[in-house]
Amino acid sequence: MYRLPKHRLLIADDHPLFRAALTAAVADAVPEAIVEATASLVELLAKLDAQPDCDLVLLDLRMPGSSGFSSLIQLRGLRPDLPVAIVSGEENPLVIRRAIDFGACGYIPKSASLGVIGEAVRAMLDGNEWLPEGLADGVDQDAAEQALTRQIATLTPQQFKVLMALADGRLNKQIGYELSITEATVKAHVTAVLRKLGLYRRTQAALLARRLLDASAGSLTPPMDELQSDVADED
Repeated sequence: MYRLPKHRLLIADDHPLFRAALTAAVADAVPEAIVEATASLVELLAKLDAQPDCDLVLLDLRMPGSSGFSSLIQLRGLRPDLPVAIVSGEENPLVIRRAIDFGACGYIPKSASLGVIGEAVRAMLDGNEWLPEGLADGVDQDAAEQALTRQIATLTPQQFKVLMALADGRLNKQIGYELSITEATVKAHVTAVLRKLGLYRRTQAALLARRLLDASAGSLTPPMDELQSDVADED
């Protein structure tokens, strides 16, 4: 007898108790689902390599190897076809709106009941977007922020890694060593990042990257007086 293929989900959260609760909620809502859990971005990427047929990732905003929107943007760059939903204790409507603009298919607050989590998972497995009722209503980014969000989404995975390295003040030589590429290639990536984001200096890119790592940042576009940074510009 023909059987429908099982759904495969990956849960990425470094809190064991919540990871167990989320796994239970998914198992109750989708009994036939195959559910695996990870506690870091490195583990998540390894599992995705081993199991490329994943149907949905439930991703915490903060866990080892990632912070803020960095893991979401990285996953969207590597697997644009893979639905990724955020599961977070952060319930700021602006953060929820920004997650959706960065490509998340849903946003589940950690305060939600197991029943609501199950409802959300079923909706997203059916191809629908799911948002907490009332939390994302009436929140819109301004035109400049929306444009920047779209531009960030155009970065290649390697360009995004370079952008994140700039947040830590890494020099081109250091970035090249960490990514196993030449310094000339790093410079080319930095130039491409600046061009795509409409920026002129790597200090601006570094500040933007820091705000991506801080999901609660009020705006991704810092005022001009914040552009005086201790991050050195390189030729």
